[in-house]
Amino acid sequence: MNLGALALHFEPTIGAEDFSYFLLEKPGCYFIIGNGQGGHRDARHGMGPCMLHNPSYDFNDELIPLGATCWVRLVEAWLGT
Repeated sequence: MNLGALALHFEPTIGAEDFSYFLLEKPGCYFIIGNGQGGHRDARHGMGPCMLHNPSYDFNDELIPLGATCWVRLVEAWLGT
């Protein structure tokens, strides 16, 4: 899987999350996978992409392998494999 071909660049965001409070206790990071351009969504949900906390949000199941691969690569890097 060529992950570079899937990458879109966007401005950094804090995401209005409370994650920073966790980082005060333990080191960590936050990464965003995204949800695609909205082609996976049923027309009755509206077309195009939509963000979380939206009544028309529909998770793009096609991105599950991308997210899983990201975690596998992170573990491989951590373990040095």
